[in-house]
Amino acid sequence: MLTKPDTSTTITLWNGQEVPRFGMGCWAIGGPFFAGDTPLGWGEVDDNESIAAINRAIDLGIRFFDTASNYGAGHSEEVLGQAIGNRADIVIATKFGFATNPETKQATGAFADPAFIRQSVETSLRRLKRERLDLLQFHINDFPLEQSDEVFDTLQALRAEGKIDAFGWSTDFPDRAARHAGRPGFVSIQHTMNVFEPVPQMIDVVEKNGLISINRGPLAMGLLTGKFTPDKAVGAKDVRGAALEWMVYFKDGRIAPEFAARLDAVRSLLTSDGRTLTQGALAWLWARSPRTLPIPGFRTVAQVEENAGALEKGPLPADVMAEIDAALARV
Repeated sequence: MLTKPDTSTTITLWNGQEVPRFGMGCWAIGGPFFAGDTPLGWGEVDDNESIAAINRAIDLGIRFFDTASNYGAGHSEEVLGQAIGNRADIVIATKFGFATNPETKQATGAFADPAFIRQSVETSLRRLKRERLDLLQFHINDFPLEQSDEVFDTLQALRAEGKIDAFGWSTDFPDRAARHAGRPGFVSIQHTMNVFEPVPQMIDVVEKNGLISINRGPLAMGLLTGKFTPDKAVGAKDVRGAALEWMVYFKDGRIAPEFAARLDAVRSLLTSDGRTLTQGALAWLWARSPRTLPIPGFRTVAQVEENAGALEKGPLPADVMAEIDAALARV
């Protein structure tokens, strides 16, 4: 079991709970789901291995898990519910906004009306086996700013009713992050952030408003694990092989050449002081801001152990951060 991380790798949540500044992203363990023939998951999964990995993370001190109602058409929430249930010491964040059919594993649309939100909350509570949702996040990244007021009015009402403890927005737009930052109960922004995308404007909003920066894509969808070479392709049911506009790190299922060059430029710096590449990428995020909470994905016990091992070495030193900035500027 890991020793207790020092204060540079812990964060105090909205409920006063101090946890390691590291969570588990649960998109991959949901398994396959689709929009027509387009894969939206990360391929086939073994639920027994997923549950073993969740339990190993808990053994290592991890207390934050992030999922969504549509991951695996609800299967990710079900696996978390089976593994964790209503444990009070574990924080589970989920998301709403994208509907799926659990029988066909098909995406059926995006919705944000009050009735849908309330139905989604009840479904997530049942799947997760929770009495209350710890953190509920709006999942529609580019939802119109003005129309979002009704969404967050509904979330405030659900918080007053005791259905949710806190809420946030999964968005990459700083203006959307800022709009609701003053609402009671609005505690977090989930957004893309990694060595290749430092998102300074978003971090400025987060720090000015005392929010938590939940970092999705902290390993650039696997690119920063070092496990992919230019000639290695992802599986047929893997979202990284889909021709999606936002899929920048991979093209046609292989590493995008421009990102392969950036990875080569920083590899030796990220693996300084005995870190693996994965651990260096997480250490970069901790050094970037005291408000960051990366949520790398996982499917196996080994991945959990490697990711959690980053806590032992903590954030990257300032001089290494500066060298990384300079190296990327030269690419």
